[in-house]
Amino acid sequence: MLYLKTFTFPSADMEFNFFMSIKRTCYDSFYPFKILSAHGLRRLDFEPVTILYGGNGSGKSTALNVIAEKTGICRDSIYNKSNFFLDYVSLCDMDAREDIPENSRIIASDVFDYMLNIRNLNEGIDLRREELFGEYLDAKYSQFQMKLLADYEQLKKVNNSRRKTQSRFVRGELIDNVREYSNGESAFLYFTEKIGENGLYLLDEPENSLSPKRQVELMSFLEDSARFFGCQFIISTHSPFLLSMDGARIYNLDRNPVTIERWTDLENVRTYYDFFKTYENEFL
Repeated sequence: MLYLKTFTFPSADMEFNFFMSIKRTCYDSFYPFKILSAHGLRRLDFEPVTILYGGNGSGKSTALNVIAEKTGICRDSIYNKSNFFLDYVSLCDMDAREDIPENSRIIASDVFDYMLNIRNLNEGIDLRREELFGEYLDAKYSQFQMKLLADYEQLKKVNNSRRKTQSRFVRGELIDNVREYSNGESAFLYFTEKIGENGLYLLDEPENSLSPKRQVELMSFLEDSARFFGCQFIISTHSPFLLSMDGARIYNLDRNPVTIERWTDLENVRTYYDFFKTYENEFL
């Protein structure tokens, strides 16, 4: 499924004309101007799976954020949105279906926020549990007597503590800890929960925190989602597993101008290949 067919970024000439029109020189950074044009990236033509490959600073994440802003799809995490970001987006153009599904989204650092939120929630629950242990003992052995209607809640707590064990009292006052998985398990579950049917999904280096086995599982999940469940993916990645996705169109942002390449020709993949080839006999 193709919800987004093409996306065009401003050329170096368009960027130059923009700055000539505003005549502002008080800024140290004009991000995202001069990032993608410096790599000769002018236009992306999409397939159901399109991959942006390149080293740090190549503009992979910038391109994803610009596309997300232009399409208006959902995002949960914050990103580097400079003073000129919306100006840059206004110079971009796209060929898209009018009805990009509402469940479409960009997933960048969201998965890390998700894991931290669970961890912080559990830390808060643990802290409250310790407080309740103290409240139980204070209530159970207090000489409290109700004098005013406002004392009713405290009377309930005193009676409750005298009828129950400390464990039952605390469990009744507190929600259970949220089950925590390993970072890799949490990341994988996050992707499988957030990616539904019939949507446009932008994934920024989804391999982070995933073991090779989990990366293979994610690759299979994404391939099935694109093939059978009406999803379109635009992915920035270094992962050789994700780069090998069936039918993926890969843009190499390390080239200037940007080129479309086979995954087996990419430097990152060749590095893995050469390494394992060197030690091939040890696997036999």
